[in-house]
Amino acid sequence: MPYLFAHFKEKNTPDGEQVYFGISKDGYNWEQVNDGNPILTSTLGEKGCRDIEIARLHTGGFVIITTDLSIAYRMDEQYRVDWQKVNRTGSKCLRIWKTDDLVNFSEEKLIHMGRDDFGCLWAPEVFFDEENEEYLIHWGSTVEEDNFSHMSIYCSTTKDFETFSKPKLYFTKDNEILDSHIVKVGDTYHLFYKNADKPPMNMHATSKNLYGPFEHDEAFEIYMNTEIDRPGSYEGPTTYTLPDGKWCLMLDFFGCEKEKMGYIPFVSAKPGNTNFKRVPEQFAFPYGFKHGRVIEITTEEYDRLLHL
Repeated sequence: MPYLFAHFKEKNTPDGEQVYFGISKDGYNWEQVNDGNPILTSTLGEKGCRDIEIARLHTGGFVIITTDLSIAYRMDEQYRVDWQKVNRTGSKCLRIWKTDDLVNFSEEKLIHMGRDDFGCLWAPEVFFDEENEEYLIHWGSTVEEDNFSHMSIYCSTTKDFETFSKPKLYFTKDNEILDSHIVKVGDTYHLFYKNADKPPMNMHATSKNLYGPFEHDEAFEIYMNTEIDRPGSYEGPTTYTLPDGKWCLMLDFFGCEKEKMGYIPFVSAKPGNTNFKRVPEQFAFPYGFKHGRVIEITTEEYDRLLHL
């Protein structure tokens, strides 16, 4: 059961904020693709790709969607950036490619999500709604109405990634939230997300309905607060089932020097069980993978990527 990890690299130069692939035969040991060089390089908008999403389409092929943003181009000579300004003035679009084989890609496009009052659109993710045979795209954004001061999760639906429904609010709280990840296990929808503050840490909630309401998982919050070193320094959740049946939650650890940044694995006994344990010693990466998505691929697709 091979896997593909689409991600970017945290660097002070624009080449890091592009689309990279990592692959694994077992979900534990990861290797670089294309000699560690970008698979896709953006040329439109802000010319940067962050928060990489890849999804397999039910009709065949894949779609890649990213945050249209380059922090490298916004840095001053001291390599600092005004994140509040980015939230207000970052891209109002998402970036998209399509591919049938993970090797040949469509022309790059920018998607305007139908509202000019959004701040930057962060961390898009795709969930296929089988009941309605449509895709739910969700992302984090601030809005002009409250002076871009409160980030929530918004969403839109599409059947073809050509036309999109009018965006609406998907999930919000009194405090700012970001980096939503949705996965269905049995008849339960699991929502992982990040509290930006009050307190800053990763959260988990569940619902029997894709659109909620969601019930807060207090046990997960307690675990993240008491068992994890620097719990506010993790973001970008993605999950997948390992070949041995265990459930892996990957969280992007950013609270350190850039060369030490990257995903940290947490593993539980089975999908739906959120009694995770932090086990980085069981996994291996060629370098620090940054905010992305893991999906299962076929052996043929793995071999094709291995030889890029």
